[in-house]
Amino acid sequence: MQLGRNVLTRRTVGALLLGAAVAGCGRQPATDRTGPEAFNATDTAWIQLMIPMDERAQLLTALAPTRAAHPALAGWAAQAGRTLKDELADLRELLKLSGVPDTRPHEGHNMPGMITLDTVQRAKTATGSSFDRLVVPSLRAHLVQVRVLCASERTSGSAKRAKETATAIERSATEQLTRLDAVR
Repeated sequence: MQLGRNVLTRRTVGALLLGAAVAGCGRQPATDRTGPEAFNATDTAWIQLMIPMDERAQLLTALAPTRAAHPALAGWAAQAGRTLKDELADLRELLKLSGVPDTRPHEGHNMPGMITLDTVQRAKTATGSSFDRLVVPSLRAHLVQVRVLCASERTSGSAKRAKETATAIERSATEQLTRLDAVR
């Protein structure tokens, strides 16, 4: 595990999600739901982590159209921003379906792949190549971590819709990563 480089293995992320659930980070109320939409601790921990991760990434993609040096990056960011908006709507719907209140247990956390508020602040003042050098690695790290988190959800989650959403988000992140790497 290399935390300094924001790289975690799937096993480590699964353990972190499980540990967060066991430790009460995002403690969930008991539900009497059963069947394919029974949300377990991994499902809700994944949803509660993905929402702030995507919100922070959305802050950077919103800046790119007016600050990026390269039109291809601005175009990629505009499309990525639309995708994040859709993902956030799906994640918020899942959170509501889970019956878990939006308590924001990861508010203020800087976790692997999560865009830091410091990065957002620096991006707001950067333009051109300086902006690109700041934003591209941050968004790349976000997408890499999203894929890891979604794979963990698919493996350890129980709610069918959450797992389907994780599959779709993971596929989208892979496609976005390919396009971002082509822009670089």
